[in-house]
Amino acid sequence: MSYQAILRASDNSLVADSNVSIKIIIHQNDPSGEIIFEENHAVSTNSNGLVSLEIGTGSSVLGSFNTIPWQQGSYFVETQADINGGTNYNVTGVSQLLSVPYALHAKTAESITGTITAVRANVIAFTDSRSIINSDINNTIACTRNATLTLSSNFSEMAIGDTINLEAHNGATLTVSAATGVSLNYTASGSAVFASEVGNVRFGLLRKSGENAYIISGQ
Repeated sequence: MSYQAILRASDNSLVADSNVSIKIIIHQNDPSGEIIFEENHAVSTNSNGLVSLEIGTGSSVLGSFNTIPWQQGSYFVETQADINGGTNYNVTGVSQLLSVPYALHAKTAESITGTITAVRANVIAFTDSRSIINSDINNTIACTRNATLTLSSNFSEMAIGDTINLEAHNGATLTVSAATGVSLNYTASGSAVFASEVGNVRFGLLRKSGENAYIISGQ
């Protein structure tokens, strides 16, 4: 299962081109529930502070990713980071796993009844600045003219773990701005800018990581 995050130091500076340590913990039924899997990763950030890894391929501490009984209850992934590459994990986050790993359980399905309907993400034209709305959730915002998407406070319609694909097209600049009381990439009232070049598209992913908290990758 792929995992990406942007790491920042205590002064909010990007942890760029650095060797870091990441601990992955999977809890069952509750964000602080029973730990059924734990592993460590030694990885490097890129020039934008982005770290990428595959959950299930790290150095095992507890359990096996391949034997997690996904069909038994809900699961939460906790990430801890040491930006100095040691074992002093002091940057943490917890989010619920809502869909991706459960595809692994499809291997154990014995029968399927009813109708299977393919669901595709909608592409939403974005040309005027506005606040986030319900129809944005789990869909794609395609920005073709300079505009700002504002992350409103207490936007409860978007659940923790829900995502929005972001696209800035053909020279347009898409700005994502967190309102008062909302954090973006661990920064209160933070913002992120996706500036595309003519003839190209700039991609990003917005994920809700907590109540009034969001993470953006690809910036």
